[in-house]
Amino acid sequence: MQKLVQGIHRFQSEQFSKDQKLFETLVDGQHPLALFITCSDSRIDPNRLTQTKPGELFIQRTAGNIVPPYGSILGGEAATIEYAVAALKVRDIIICGHSHCGAMAGLLTPEMVESMPAVKAYLQHAEATRRIVEENYTHLTDPAKRLTLTVEENVLVQLESLRTHPAVAAAIGRGDLKLHGWVYKFETGDVFAFDPDQNQFLPLQDVTSPVSEKQRTLPPI
Repeated sequence: MQKLVQGIHRFQSEQFSKDQKLFETLVDGQHPLALFITCSDSRIDPNRLTQTKPGELFIQRTAGNIVPPYGSILGGEAATIEYAVAALKVRDIIICGHSHCGAMAGLLTPEMVESMPAVKAYLQHAEATRRIVEENYTHLTDPAKRLTLTVEENVLVQLESLRTHPAVAAAIGRGDLKLHGWVYKFETGDVFAFDPDQNQFLPLQDVTSPVSEKQRTLPPI
């Protein structure tokens, strides 16, 4: 706790004064560039990763960057998505998974979360991810590669779930919203984006088409 308190003091004495004009403009409201949905994992810093300033990202964090289908839970996830699209008029939504995801490891190994009933129940919203991996990739036995594949598949599954939200579906239909699937490898700093033309995750700089423009099938392994 002391480290956090010291950090607040440094922010107030150093960072705030340096960017005071920026912070003062935030009083007038927010106009974020995108909604960034990612995992609650402490190893991910969305603003640092994207080099964005306060006010530029609307951020939603959930275990395993899971987006429950609309109507299954009318809670914080649905409210955040609806507000971002309907009120803030974001033009892009990014779902960003990450390497070594504990939630996805728990999805593959249910006994890991057996003593955590809330986590176990929440992971049911990624059941499609588990079934895709279990039934279509039986040949992939290496644990590390299997986890990486699960992380990637889960991003795509959650994008499908995102489309069930009425505000999202309507905005996509109008051409006002694009969806993007990313995977962040935090140990190297690499970011991979799903390319619907190649049907696989590629380095972000090589991808131009958002996921929402095309339907996808299982990526090759």
